[in-house]
Amino acid sequence: MALIIRSSAIHAAGCYTTAAVRKGTRVAEYTGPRLSKNEADAANEESPITYLFGLGDGSVVIDGHCMAMFINHSCDPNCETEEIKGRVWIRAIRKIEPGEEITYDYCLYDGGDDEATCNCGAVLCRGTMYSPQEIRRRKAVAKKVKKKKTATRRTRTKTLPEPRTKDVIEEENAA
Repeated sequence: MALIIRSSAIHAAGCYTTAAVRKGTRVAEYTGPRLSKNEADAANEESPITYLFGLGDGSVVIDGHCMAMFINHSCDPNCETEEIKGRVWIRAIRKIEPGEEITYDYCLYDGGDDEATCNCGAVLCRGTMYSPQEIRRRKAVAKKVKKKKTATRRTRTKTLPEPRTKDVIEEENAA
């Protein structure tokens, strides 16, 4: 199968097929050095863009520098990833026409405060490359933070009782 890299409406460059691809076909393999998550984070601390692919539980990542690194995210993809014996394959989930851009759903689950904005243009675009589970997790965290801030604000705005002067204390004691 012939793949080419060219300009993409989704993100700078994309990976395209020059021939029809049947459903179920392995389109590409995601390859590159394998690093621990901590090593990858340290190595890419200043990088605005990374091509990291988490394996298994995410403690090991592939630092992708291969043809597959140009496969862009889509909320309505034509491929999916599958991990087989520590290797990551991009596999067609439907027939792909010649000249069509190859895409898969990144389902990001890590990224700090980055919004990971999606530009796929799909009808049902999530607006982010984060997985639906990560979106729910982030919303729950944001809700907790907002609730905590609101409670803190309420605590700060409570009115304190009037200070009791010596005269008021003497009156109370005399009564």
